[in-house]
Amino acid sequence: MPPVANQTSVKMIGANGQISLGKQFAGRQVLVEEQEPGVWLVRTAIVIPDNERWLQQPKATADLQNALAWAQANSPVDTNADALLEKLNGQV
Repeated sequence: MPPVANQTSVKMIGANGQISLGKQFAGRQVLVEEQEPGVWLVRTAIVIPDNERWLQQPKATADLQNALAWAQANSPVDTNADALLEKLNGQV
């Protein structure tokens, strides 16, 4: 995304303590940093839950890329899944 020139606008904080940043930011997560009393820095962010951070590790990323490449190179084959399911159900 190209850099945007600094823009200043005046916003009113509503009775519920909220301000609107505009519809272009609807649904986005932001980091709000209070730098000093009355001074806030608001930045858009992508937050990764702790239980999904492992997916960002180089090995996991490489494994996922390899799996996707394999799936693109190997078309699915109908191997009579119904027969396999019947066999598996019979073992339960």
